[in-house]
Amino acid sequence: MVENVIWPAALDSRLSRNEGRRVSLELAVENPTVDEIARAVQQIGYDAVIERDKTYSREYESRGRVLIQNADEAGKSDLLQAIAAYVGALR
Repeated sequence: MVENVIWPAALDSRLSRNEGRRVSLELAVENPTVDEIARAVQQIGYDAVIERDKTYSREYESRGRVLIQNADEAGKSDLLQAIAAYVGALR
């Protein structure tokens, strides 16, 4: 079983690539939450586990992270792009 970790910083339009953003600015959203990310992951068809007490290494505030289980066939960048698109659509 492979777990992919999605940090809110990976989808945050306020951050640069050096600060942790992993998707293009066109797909990125401002200040995504772990709840929005988990809802988008479930829309794609994967199981999501929210861990709220985790802090991304390049940030000071704790925003949590989302673990995606059983996403073996999906590449991480494709997964991030799909999640970012769904978070944008949910807003």
